[in-house]
This record gives sequence, C-alpha cells and structure tokens, in this order.
Amino acid sequence: MVTIAVPSFNQGRYLNQALESIFQQDVPVEVFVMDAGSTDCSIEVIRQWEHRLAGWRSHSDNGQAAAINEGIACGSAPYVAWLNSDDWYLKGGLGHLCRALADEAPDAPAAYGLALNVVERTGRRYPVWVEPFSERRLALRCIISQPATLIRRSAWEAVGGADPDLHMVMDYDLWWRLFKASGPLHFVQQDVAVNREHETTKTKTLRRQHYSEAIRTVRKHHGSVPIKWWLMQPYAVWYKALMG
Repeated sequence: MVTIAVPSFNQGRYLNQALESIFQQDVPVEVFVMDAGSTDCSIEVIRQWEHRLAGWRSHSDNGQAAAINEGIACGSAPYVAWLNSDDWYLKGGLGHLCRALADEAPDAPAAYGLALNVVERTGRRYPVWVEPFSERRLALRCIISQPATLIRRSAWEAVGGADPDLHMVMDYDLWWRLFKASGPLHFVQQDVAVNREHETTKTKTLRRQHYSEAIRTVRKHHGSVPIKWWLMQPYAVWYKALMG
C-alpha cells in the first residue's frame, strides 16, 4: 500500500529504530533504503533488515531530495512517503493516514498528522507545530510535519517529486506544489511520527541556508513574503545558533 524511501548518510545509530518503526506499521509497505555511502555501522544495520527491504543501495548521490525521488521511483504502491533515518513512526501512524486518504479525503493529494519533537540531548518532548491546512498559514510557517505525511503517488508524480535543487526545504516546497496542483492537503488529528532533534541535523547546523531557502520558497509560491519572516529572522538564525 505504501512505498517508503529512507534516505540516510552515516546515521547507523538511528537507522535501526527508523526501520523497525516502519515494519511495525499495520499496513503493507515496500521500503527502499537510499544510503549515500556511509562509513559508519549503517551497512551492518541495513543487512540486518535486508530480508524485509524491497531494495537498498549505498553510494554517493546527488543529495537528499534526489535520493528520495530515486527510492520512491523504485516502488509501485499507490501511496508514497519518505522517512529520514533519524526519525520514526508511532504505532498505527501510517494506517491513520492511509484510511484518511482512502475514506475521508479521496481527492486530497496528501494527508498529514501530528508529530512530536524529541531532543536527543535532554530527552525533552514537545509537539511539532502542525495546523489544519490554510494557504495563509502555510505562507507564515511550515504547518506540516514531513515524517507525519503520506502522499498519493499520482499527486507525487504529477509534480515531479521533491526538487533536487533544494537541500533544506524540499518538503516545504513540495507541500506548496502539491497544493497548487491538486488542492489542500488533508489534516488528520492523530499522532503519526517523531522528529528527532540532534546536534548534526541540517536544520540545526545550517540555519542561515535553511531560512534563506524557506523565504525563497514562500516568495515563489505565495507571490510575496509575509513580514513575519523578516521579524523572526534574528531569532531563527542568529539567536538559535547562539543558544545551540
């Protein structure tokens, strides 16, 4: 029912939990691990799951978005998703999204649910900021949590998947393109996934690039950049970097 791409690079310490959470879901899955040539324990972890995987590879590639596109193109299921190797699904999460797309929102290009952030260093847990879909709200911030999202393959293929030229906000850009091509994404009031915060995430180490890509994405799809982005920039880029 679901094709899942798992992009990964030197995250073997997290990969096992990600894969375990996928195979514990209550829907059929075909899983493709797209490893970018890891030199840690990733290959050992992948081989432990090889009998359950639909496919995997390990070599240098053209980045996360390209790897995601490659993995999803390998499959044929009617719904698609990607799970970064440092995140994981909650029990029953994918089932909630599958049922929503099949029964509640048969015309929606994608469905998304609730997610948690878990701070690895402290163990603190708090909800990801997720809201029912609104173009106005999406222009102010990303109101959709990527690991808690499921997309129709037909909608994914219609927009050409993730943009390989983006390295920080390929998910935010994708939500915009899905909305523009096929209408609002469907919100599901159910817990779906966990996003792990750790010291090596791109969002944490490349704050300036992340913010810059996000602003360009808003301008491209919304036509203008709400003033909120400029007001929040000192906090989102410099203050957060200073506070670590």
